[in-house]
Amino acid sequence: MTAVGIDAIEIWTGKLKLDLAETFAPEKGEDPEKYTKGLGLHASSFPDAHEDIVTMGANAAHRLMDRKGLRPDDIGRIDVATESSFDNSKPVSTYIAGCLEQVYDGDFHHANKGERKFACIAGTQSLDDAYNWIKAGRNRGRAALVVATDTALYARGDPGEATQGAGAVAMLITEDPDLVELSTEQGYGSADETDFLKPNQQFPSVDGKRSMQVYLARMREALEDYESVAGDSHPDDFAYVPFHTPFPGMVRKAAVLAYRHMIRDTPIEEALAEDIGFQPREDDFEDREAYEEAIRDHMDELKATDAYREWYDEVIEPTLDISREVGNWYTGSVHIARAAALKRAAEEGRDLAGEVLGVGSYGSGAQAEIHAETVADGWKDEIEQLNVDEQIANRYDLSFAEYENVHDRHNHDKTIEMEDFTVPNGEFVFTGRGRMNERIYDYVA
Repeated sequence: MTAVGIDAIEIWTGKLKLDLAETFAPEKGEDPEKYTKGLGLHASSFPDAHEDIVTMGANAAHRLMDRKGLRPDDIGRIDVATESSFDNSKPVSTYIAGCLEQVYDGDFHHANKGERKFACIAGTQSLDDAYNWIKAGRNRGRAALVVATDTALYARGDPGEATQGAGAVAMLITEDPDLVELSTEQGYGSADETDFLKPNQQFPSVDGKRSMQVYLARMREALEDYESVAGDSHPDDFAYVPFHTPFPGMVRKAAVLAYRHMIRDTPIEEALAEDIGFQPREDDFEDREAYEEAIRDHMDELKATDAYREWYDEVIEPTLDISREVGNWYTGSVHIARAAALKRAAEEGRDLAGEVLGVGSYGSGAQAEIHAETVADGWKDEIEQLNVDEQIANRYDLSFAEYENVHDRHNHDKTIEMEDFTVPNGEFVFTGRGRMNERIYDYVA
């Protein structure tokens, strides 16, 4: 059976930077370590005045198409995943296609276009859609373009304000991919939840504590469902485990939960039991509350063991390299986690071809998906094409007053004139609005 998966990726980060320790924390009167160690974040990325979800997505897609030598006729499907859309009817994919048609001969008139929404998991759902489209034989030899693009803003003063971020990930989905092959084995955990939502509003309403609980509960369900089709998982099964990363501190909680689950009834648990005892089993407790308290105490001990720390440092920590510098990209966050892991492996000279990634995606509302990806032979050549380090290093460093203006600029309820902090060069830019209030974009060579 022909492999289908991600052939190439490109990343475009917002061109502005808010330093959380040096700029944000002092203004809030907070200890910088609340952000750098607690949340695990160093900085956030924001869009410049000429940037938005369309320009970031189109610029990532343009870079990908140019690098792969593609033209519009090679693309049969464009799916955009976002929870930052500014139109309830016209999908962002049409805007991105219109941008790309400014720089290529030909058009995307025969490409299927859509917009996916399910909070942060929509990027992975779009991958699934593209995979199914190709596997069904409906692509006519053409590739799918999946773009995850978001500007993750919170209301000023909201506890989530420090986790903001902006950027886009473009992914090319093909047969015989060069980066990773997607597995047919998936697991889901889904429930009707109100942990994070935007009922006709731009900024989210968030129950922070509840959101973390829901994230972990749905991830656990997804892992159990994945194992029902793939068999029991083991910590040694995966070279890396990229998780949805609203902030690295959340991943720390998900990782220890996954590790505890995977080592249950294994020699690893038996070896650790000499120091911390066996995991509590629910049947040994009279009520759920006592069991959950025992589990929490056990996990505190578990994450302090050398076995867990070594696994975390090797399998989880490399996935956070990009996220801690750019913040939450909503639909793109798990995909920059994958990119970060592969990038670290390339830098360390690790041969990953044939090894497996365990990918944990999540979207509030709520749904998690666990699936496996097998690293393809051409992965290293592909990942070494990324220039994300250069993009991160070249961002304009905002003062707090400038950040306030940027936040207002990208607030859909406000009309704020703001000069660019950076000079557009070889990119698509937002230039204003048309007669029907549509957004207008041009390419600046």
